[in-house]
Order: sequence, then structure tokens, then C-alpha cells
Amino acid sequence: MNPTVKETECLIIGTGIAGATCAYIAAKCGLKVCLLTKRSNPVLTNTNRAQGGIVYAGHGDSPELLKQDILKAGRNINSIETVDFLAKNGPGIVKEVLIDALNVEFTHLKGPEDENYDLTREGAHSVKRILYSADHTGHEIEEALINALKINENVEIITNATAVDLITLHHHSSDVQTQYVLDDRCIGAYVFMDETKEVKTFLAQYTVLATGGLGDIYIHSTNEKGTVGDGIVMAKRAGARVLNMEFMQFHPTTLYIPGARRFLISEAVRGEGARLKNLRGEFFMEKYNPELKDLAPRDEVSVAIWQELIENAEDHVMLDIANFVDEDIPTRFPNIYATCKESGIDITREPVPVVPAAHYFCGGVHVNTAGRTTLKGLYAIGEVSCTGLHGANRLASTSLLEGLTWGYHAAQDIAARINSGCTVSSKVLKTARDWIPLGAEENEDPALIAQDWVSIKSTMWNYVGIVRTSARLKIALDGLRHMYLRIEDFYKETPVSKDIISLFHGAQSAIMVAEAALRNKHSIGCHLIRDSKASSRSYPTMRRNYFP
Repeated sequence: MNPTVKETECLIIGTGIAGATCAYIAAKCGLKVCLLTKRSNPVLTNTNRAQGGIVYAGHGDSPELLKQDILKAGRNINSIETVDFLAKNGPGIVKEVLIDALNVEFTHLKGPEDENYDLTREGAHSVKRILYSADHTGHEIEEALINALKINENVEIITNATAVDLITLHHHSSDVQTQYVLDDRCIGAYVFMDETKEVKTFLAQYTVLATGGLGDIYIHSTNEKGTVGDGIVMAKRAGARVLNMEFMQFHPTTLYIPGARRFLISEAVRGEGARLKNLRGEFFMEKYNPELKDLAPRDEVSVAIWQELIENAEDHVMLDIANFVDEDIPTRFPNIYATCKESGIDITREPVPVVPAAHYFCGGVHVNTAGRTTLKGLYAIGEVSCTGLHGANRLASTSLLEGLTWGYHAAQDIAARINSGCTVSSKVLKTARDWIPLGAEENEDPALIAQDWVSIKSTMWNYVGIVRTSARLKIALDGLRHMYLRIEDFYKETPVSKDIISLFHGAQSAIMVAEAALRNKHSIGCHLIRDSKASSRSYPTMRRNYFP
């Protein structure tokens, strides 16, 4: 057998909560799973960086109450079907998978033997319903999932593997009859293996994108380095539908240390009482949302901070934890306390300098409640997907729950399809052509790649950031499109590498966000366009007849 070709039943690209849950459930259903990550350690994901928690069920809570909170935060352009699906099914999957099966250590009111969990509240939630583990909830979940997968004989985890492109029958089959007679279908992916510097062909009955969002195309981002929209770009190129690309959510509070990578200061800190003030000492959130104040939805808080920075000619604001959080701060927020302490800030005594940063992408590859995209054989789950759950702005702590829920149901849907014979023959899979090298010139220059990234990130932050205008967006698109043409030529002339793949995909995802932002003249949620008047653009409930 060709050593550069690998065949499996379920190929999953990405090891965060969505991809890892999908692998875990698919393996339990008896499927052979190949789980890929571009990083050297499968734990290094955005899930691992998540601090606040995961939506569960609070006292006096209900699916209807959670639904209303999600709709309010999302500005009522959410998919009603999707919101109902998550509200009814999500908390039960938390109990089944994370609590009962994986024994994730969430914080209790008394001891670990007591099932009375210490639930907290975050911005725009009407009740305390957030399950957490100190301020490193994502790490606890990620470790539990990956450890379970490492001992599962049905799962093969492959690291340092960067997806280059999806394989489809219409684009990559060597059989002319297959290309033009059969419906198009995704049958795997071309993957660059960083250790051997070769592109390997992974063939699969079903391929699942769980590659995360695209926050790292901005200067200030909470995302894991290299989260640049690979999956969204590959899906779009393969013919799958993408949706809501203008909705980039910025987290209001990240630690502001000039020259340092942004560190998230969890919204749970404000949930426990912390308040924002400008450098003149004025607590300002009541000006912008008198009802919810510091617990307003993230888009409102980010815009309020931006407005304070502009009006006062300041480069950051302050988050006062010491004077408003009653709990033992080092115990409740040990990771935040330790990180700030390393930077010379004692959060038990002094306020923390913070700025907003690109955090969570609310758009992505359009999917239904089973994670199916509009391209046969292709699923998308987690932040790479657009389920319609978040609408124009994500409600805090719903991202981990969405990834868990869609990972769970996508795996079950794939298993049901395979068990019912909804597959393609190995003969059809093997019509996929091997990767054809694009360039032979060894002219990759790290300095040029770094400079291109500076240009992309600066353009996105300054022109396609928290507050947008049509003029800024047009300038951004002109610059990004010109740069992309040069990058594309470079990509074709130079042997493929991890850095070039990332730059190629990042440039494309930046253009997609800017184009969508310019098309949508309706200022709503985390797409704030200042020179606009409400347009006639409508946001219909997402139809489900798209999905094969």
C-alpha cells in the first residue's frame, strides 16, 4: 500500500472539545477514527485556554430560560431550531460525558463527593448556571478527553499534521465518470506532515472539521497561535456553504501588557462582581447599559471599552477585582492570579489593565443539528461551524457546550450512516489523486512571512475590528486582495510548508470576513458598522433542506 495514503472510517481534523468529543463517541460506536492536529501536543487548543466554564443547569433554570438568554445575546437572529436543540440536549450531554463518563473535576460547594456544584453566572445570563473548575475549566475538560482517547484502540491521534485541502470527487478524482456522474462528495483531506515534510492523502468515509475559529488573524487575540480559519477556507474552497462571516466576537477583558500576547481575564471575574473603570477612576458601564452594567453582553462591553479608549485617548482600561469580589481570589481564580502576579500585578490589591481582543467567531461553515454541511461526506463542529446558535453575538460559556453537543451528535449521525450502509466503496475512495507538489523553488523567507502576518493582523484590527465603517472596510479589502494575489503566487512557486499553509489560509479568511462585513450594512451584535442605517437585510430562520 502507498505509505503516503491512509484510509479510515472517520477523519477528524482538530482536537478541541468538539473534535475530541466526536472521536470519543465515534470510537464508542465502534468506528475507526483518525484524529489530526497541526500542533505537537493535542491538548494545545482553544478549549484548553477556556477559563470561565460550560453552561449546565442552574436552580430555577429551564431550557426556555436558557433559550431566551441565548436569543437576547444573539439579537434574535439565532436559529430557533438550533437554540431549542442545545437548550434541551446540551446539559444532559454534560452530565453523560463530562461528569459521569470522564469524571471532570468541576468545583463543588462542599467536597468532590457532593454533587452540589458551585455554579456561577456570566454576562447576559439570567441565573447562575455555569459549571466551572477554578479558572481553568477548558484545561480540565481537554485533558480528560485526550487522556480517554489515548487509551482507546479505535482512535489514532496524529500530531504535527496540518490540513492543506479537502479531497472531493469533483476536484480530485482521477476517474472522469466519478467526477461528472456521481454527486460531489468529500472523501478526505491532503495533510502536510511536518516531521517528514511530505503531503499525505487521508481517505475517509466521513470527514469532520473541528479546526476552530480565526481569531489569530487579529493583532490582539485570545486564541491559540495559528487559529487562522483553515477549516472555513478549505470548506468554502470545496463548495460548502459558509454563513455569518462578519460576526467576530471580541472578549472585553484581556490582560494588557505591551509587547506580550494577550491573556484572557475570564468573564467569570465580572460574574463574581468585578467592575470596569477608566484611567480617571470612573466606573463607566452603567452609562452604556444601566440594567446589566458590567454583566452586559460581550459585544456591548467591548464597544463601551473602545469608546472610553477613544474619548479619553487611553490605551487600556482597568478591571477592579480586589474591591468587589468577595471570594478568596487566589483560590477562585488561581491561573489569573498567578499570571498577573508574574507580570507584577497583585489582583488582590490593585486593578488589572485590560483591553478587548478577538475571541470567538460566530460565523463559519453552515451546518444542521447533526453537524452536516452542505457538502456530502463533510461535517463541521465547534467554532469552525455556524450552527446558528449564536446569532450576532455569543452568550458566554455556550461555546464549550456547543462543541460538546455537536461533537456528540455528529459522531452518532456518522455511526448511524455507516452502520446503515451509507458509504462509498474503497474503489471510489482510491480514485483520489495523490497530492501534486506546486512549487520547487526553495525561497521561503521567514522575514517575508512574518511581515505579511503583521500586515494582515494590523489591517484586520484597525479596519475590520470592534467598530467598523464602510470606508475602512473598503481600504481593508483593497489591501488584503492585493496581498493575497502575491501570496498565492508565492504559494504556487514554493514547496509547501506549515507556515505557508497558515499564511495562505489566513489571508483568505481575512478577505472573507472583510467582504461579509462590507456586504452587511445592518449594524447588529458584534458587527458594529458606524456609518450605516438599518438595511433591508433579513435574517430568516435557517432552513434545513440544504443538507445532504
